[in-house]
Amino acid sequence: MGCQFKQGGGLYTRLRVGAVLLAAGEGQRMGGVAKSLIRLQGVPLINRQLVALSGAGVDEVVVVTGHARDAVEAAVAGFPVTLAHNAQYKDGQQGSVRAGLDKLGARCDAVLVLLADQPLIGAADLTELISAFKKRGQGHVVVPMVAGQRGNPIVLDEVARAQIQASGTNLACRHLIERNPELVCVLDTANTRFVTDLDTLEDVAALAQRTGWRLEMPQAAA
Repeated sequence: MGCQFKQGGGLYTRLRVGAVLLAAGEGQRMGGVAKSLIRLQGVPLINRQLVALSGAGVDEVVVVTGHARDAVEAAVAGFPVTLAHNAQYKDGQQGSVRAGLDKLGARCDAVLVLLADQPLIGAADLTELISAFKKRGQGHVVVPMVAGQRGNPIVLDEVARAQIQASGTNLACRHLIERNPELVCVLDTANTRFVTDLDTLEDVAALAQRTGWRLEMPQAAA
């Protein structure tokens, strides 16, 4: 699949880890709501992601806004994050990834790229990905795979980050593994939180039924 993980234990150099948290989407399949503002047990999903990033020891976070910009920025106002706005958010996720990477500090050994609509991602899951990044033998992008399904978040090294910024290559696309296997280090895992997201109202209802948790929808943006 493009890389081998190193075997055994050992110490690894402390990495400077950045993160790009994507919260720019239109939520078209949910009637135009900002999915990052869906409240799980009273807490917006984007806030849960930021708490998870802090718990995983991430050094720097850029939140990328687009749709419902004012509401998303208000939700994260209490967190020490950098904001990046993608005015062309309707053109797709690739532009948001680049906007976030451009706002990160110059030196990051690893960069997590996260989707704000993954309700179950916590600090332990991010630590699992960072650990896999440290242990990879080669490859520039760590991608979680659960029973053959590609998951998120992913982790980029400096080479992958530079390639995205310089050429506009979409290394976060779903066909990355098939098109660029030499770049990819696959983390095979049974952790289904990496493949749980909220794309539709049916997804929201299914998660509420499965967990018994309260999920509340934000108002659709005008």
